[in-house]
Amino acid sequence: MTSRTIKVLLAEDQSMVREALAALLGLEDDIEVVAQVARGDEVLAAARAHDIDVALMDIEMPGATGIEAAAQLHKELPSVKLVILTTFGRPGYLRSAMESGADAFLVKDAPASQLAQAVRKVLAGERVIDPTLAAAALAEGANPLTDREREVLRAAADGSTNAELAQTLHLSQGTVRNYLSTAIQKLAVRNRAEAVRIAREKGWL
Repeated sequence: MTSRTIKVLLAEDQSMVREALAALLGLEDDIEVVAQVARGDEVLAAARAHDIDVALMDIEMPGATGIEAAAQLHKELPSVKLVILTTFGRPGYLRSAMESGADAFLVKDAPASQLAQAVRKVLAGERVIDPTLAAAALAEGANPLTDREREVLRAAADGSTNAELAQTLHLSQGTVRNYLSTAIQKLAVRNRAEAVRIAREKGWL
């Protein structure tokens, strides 16, 4: 238990969820929510403006994902502790979050007391990971896709043609075709739509 107030930033695009989390954390004597944002690309500026101790972030937000925002915060403000909260218990998300510098990874339906305790623990230098997700991540194994394959699959998710993907990603059509083909083979699926679906389900995109 810390003897000073822990200053927390909440990043969550759903206002009802964000306000509920703020209210729950506000009941704790040693925790104060000093900033709230609804976009991932607003996290860094808010963290700097409010001199926060802990950033609590959802994964799926406009502007930037919680994992992308965590990586940016970890680089720019390494003293800030990072807690990722998600509705989606996908093993790949956990691995990505840890690689981005996250100190904790919890699902949103965790009890409020557990969330408050996680905030205290990360500030004390501990790492907090949902045990069910940790076990699933170990069983799942590493993401087999390279960064470029993930980039091409993400861009292909909207149904763009190879020519459109090539223009968007500044690659040749042949290179785009090769990346998609390799990703499809690695995921043992029949086409790009299935590759996108499987990679998303596992949290690899």
